[in-house]
Amino acid sequence: MSNPQRNTKVMNRFDLTQRLVAKLKDEAVIGGIGNTNFDLWAAGHRPENFYMLGSMGLAFPIALGVALAQPQRRVFALEGDGSLLMQLGCLATIATLAPKNLTMVVMDNGIYQITGSQPTPAAGHTDLIAVAVASGIANSSWAADEDDFERLIAQSMSATAPTLIGVRIDDKPGTGTTRRDPVQIRERFMHGMGVRQPL
Repeated sequence: MSNPQRNTKVMNRFDLTQRLVAKLKDEAVIGGIGNTNFDLWAAGHRPENFYMLGSMGLAFPIALGVALAQPQRRVFALEGDGSLLMQLGCLATIATLAPKNLTMVVMDNGIYQITGSQPTPAAGHTDLIAVAVASGIANSSWAADEDDFERLIAQSMSATAPTLIGVRIDDKPGTGTTRRDPVQIRERFMHGMGVRQPL
């Protein structure tokens, strides 16, 4: 059986992040730790962005919480393959709770890039989209190229079930660095969600 992931174009994480941010208005975005986070910061800083710091594998669970708390708001989560592999159980929970306003993007370069580029199981044997489908997230697919990524993002904006989009990416480092002030990140995000006055 062929792996559909191998038939997809290798893309650039920062380019894809820019393409996503360009389509957003008041949607929330949760950026996983490391390069996914750095690229989100560099693509267009906004109060609706939440930047993970030092919590590997929690972008999808946090995005799930935001999606459940604010069902009228679309919520996006950006996560790396290594981080998702640390928290695979969240896919079953997301499938069970089935928030229709949640879109997840897994950026898969097959390596734990921040810690030394060791290969992840996704590099050869584990198809993360197949895992998501088997977990019950039927609306899961690999983006074939940049145009397909944009099409899948647009479809997710009116989806009636959680969406997971897999993208194969290169090993280019993140663009810039997130300002590491957890209190400021939290307060700005809560303001962006309309639940806290600005500092």
